[in-house]
Amino acid sequence: MLRQRTISKVISTKGVGLHSGRRVEITLRPAAPNTGIVFHRVDLPEVVDLPAQASMVGGTRMASVLQKDNVRVSTVEHLMSALAGLGVDNIHIDLTAEEVPIMDGSAGTFVYLLRSAGLEEQNAPKKFLRVLKTIEVSEGEGDELKWARLEPYEGFALQFSIDFHHPAINATANFAEIDFAKDSYVKTIARARTFGFASEVEAMRAVGLARGGSLDNAIVMDEYRVLNSDGLRYEDEFVKHKILDAIGDLYLIGHPLIARYVACKSGHGLNNQLARALLAAQDSWELVTYDHEEPAAAAYTREWKFA
Repeated sequence: MLRQRTISKVISTKGVGLHSGRRVEITLRPAAPNTGIVFHRVDLPEVVDLPAQASMVGGTRMASVLQKDNVRVSTVEHLMSALAGLGVDNIHIDLTAEEVPIMDGSAGTFVYLLRSAGLEEQNAPKKFLRVLKTIEVSEGEGDELKWARLEPYEGFALQFSIDFHHPAINATANFAEIDFAKDSYVKTIARARTFGFASEVEAMRAVGLARGGSLDNAIVMDEYRVLNSDGLRYEDEFVKHKILDAIGDLYLIGHPLIARYVACKSGHGLNNQLARALLAAQDSWELVTYDHEEPAAAAYTREWKFA
């Protein structure tokens, strides 16, 4: 039986929020089977619990933001991506501020943190969401068209195309395809960093964004080139970070997917629309468990063994 996973022990670290610029401590705690992923704002007079669910997303400008009434947990996508990549189903996440720390701008630090806590199988079957019918969302027209879809597939694979009209990005690959039956999340996706443009920083900060951004936690570009002295981690790091984000956004569906995700210029907003559209179309999916390592789940069993 493929079993649910949590972490073995409590572990904490500190960092800064990419957009808020505020210092924050994050603590990861084991959770019982069927708990899911739950964020907790422990800095408030009364602790507020925010389950990591697509229906809880209240904002998608430059990040995926969970919201309950006026309480927010922002920039959850990189941590959610790491949890998906390592197969963690159940975990409590305590935060002392409203934004998950950006760390180095990738999911790599969270992968290290989760591995340091240890991964533990639980006595409950892991529930996968198998896509039965194609679901697609889009916005814009012509050159501005953006779209994303989920389609039936016996495994978990992602394809992504980007088009930023910038020399530094155009010099790299603008398309990537990942199939986790043969590709490792940790090796090929986890270390891809978020990116931005120096020309936009002041405008973003004026509206309360990117206040914690720096060359230490993002790829930053001027009009022509990458400003980071260490360059890129992958030749196709830009498009791979978009895949990293998509994995995190889609994990807000609540279960690992048996599906193929295909997207062109998608972002957090469209990814959330896609997740909601899928869940709303109840004849387009089913929940399944596996008594053995069947082919459809090979993408997950391979990664979790060798991650």
